[in-house]
Amino acid sequence: MIQTPEPDSGTTSADEVNFRSEVREWLAENLNGQFRELRGLGGPGREHEAFDERLEWDRALAAAGLTCLGWPKEWGGRDATLRQQVIFHEEYAKADAPSRVSHLGEELLGPTVLAFGTEEQKRRFLPGIRNVTELWCQGYSEPGAGSDLAAVATSAYLDGDEWSITGQKIWTSLAHLADWCFVVARTEKGSQRHHGLSYLLVPMKQPGIEVRPIIQLTGTAEFNEVFFDNARTAADLVVGEPGDGWQVAMGTLTFERGISTVGQQIRYARELADLEAVARKNGAFENPVLADRFDTAWVGLRVLRAHVLRTLESGHDGASVDARTAAGQASVTKLLWANWHRGLGELAMDVLGAPGLIADAPGADLNAWQRLFLFTRSDTIYGGSNEVQRNIISERVLGLPREARP
Repeated sequence: MIQTPEPDSGTTSADEVNFRSEVREWLAENLNGQFRELRGLGGPGREHEAFDERLEWDRALAAAGLTCLGWPKEWGGRDATLRQQVIFHEEYAKADAPSRVSHLGEELLGPTVLAFGTEEQKRRFLPGIRNVTELWCQGYSEPGAGSDLAAVATSAYLDGDEWSITGQKIWTSLAHLADWCFVVARTEKGSQRHHGLSYLLVPMKQPGIEVRPIIQLTGTAEFNEVFFDNARTAADLVVGEPGDGWQVAMGTLTFERGISTVGQQIRYARELADLEAVARKNGAFENPVLADRFDTAWVGLRVLRAHVLRTLESGHDGASVDARTAAGQASVTKLLWANWHRGLGELAMDVLGAPGLIADAPGADLNAWQRLFLFTRSDTIYGGSNEVQRNIISERVLGLPREARP
C-alpha cells in the first residue's frame, strides 16, 4: 500500500524540532470550529470553494505569525531558515489544511519585492501581503505569446507621473478577486524578446481594466482574460529598473517553483494513496499494468521531491542566481510536477473504467477524480507549457540552437 510519506527533510536541530511541533499543534488546534469544514478545500480547479472562509483562515495564519515565514523580521516575517519553511509546508499539507488564497502575493510578489524592490515599495506592499489584506494576480501570459514570456506585446509608456498600459493578458488566475496585478509589459518601443520589458505593479480596481472569466472543462472559472485599455499605475511602481523586467520576472518564477512544491508533493502523495484505495476496492489493482503504473507514479514523486530539495539551497532568494540557472531549475520543476499530475488524472480514469465517464447522478457535479482528470489537462499548459519549458532548457541552459520561429 502506497502511503503518504512522513517528512524526511533531515530535521535534526532542536529549533527545527520545536518549530515542527509548534506548526503541527497550531494546525491541529485551529482546523476546528469555524474552520473545521475547510480541510482539503481549494487549490487548482477548486479555487471557488469557500473562498471567503479560506480568506479568513489565511488571516488567522497571519495573526499567528505563520505567513511569510522566510521574510526578514523587519518586514513581518520570522527569518525562518530554509529547513523551517520546508517543515511548515510539510506539516500544512499533512494536516490537509485548505489551499491558501494569498499564495500569489506571499510566494511570488512578496519575495520579488524583497529581492528587487525599493524601500518605499517594501513599505507600501509587504504589510498588505503579510496580513492578507491585499490580494494579487500575475499578468504574464498573452493570447499572441502563449507561455513565451519574452514575446509579450502588452505595452506601457510614461505619461507624466504615471504608466499608461494597453494590452491583454490571459489565464490570469484569481484576477476577478485580486486588488493588484504584477504585469510584465514592453516599455521600450521597438524592443524585442527579453529586452525592453518592465515589471509593473498595477491596481486592478480601475476603469481601464476589464476582467472576463474563462470557463474551464470543469465548469468553473478561476482564471480570466484581462484587458488593459490605458490602465494607469504610478511611475515609481516598477520593480527594478525600467527595461530590466526579464531578470525580475525570472526571479519570480524561481520563487513560484520553490519551497511550496514540497507541500505540493505531499498533497500529490495523498491523492495517489486515495486512488490506490479505490483501485484495490474495485479490483483494478489486480491488473498488473495498472499496479506497475502506481509504482511508477510513486517513484516519480520521489524524483520530484529530490529535485526540489536539491535545488532549493541554490539561490532560493531569486536574486543571487543568474537568469540562466533560475530558468533551468524552474523549468525542470514545472515539467516534473505537471506531467506527473496529468498522468495521475489519466491513471484515475483507467482505474474507474467506464463508470468514470458518467456523473454519479443526473445533473450531479463532477466527482473528485473526474475533476482531477479534466483540470490536470491544463497543468502542462498554464505557468508555461511543456514545449516552452523544454525550449528554455535546451536553448538557454544547454546552449542548443534555437528552434525556428516565424
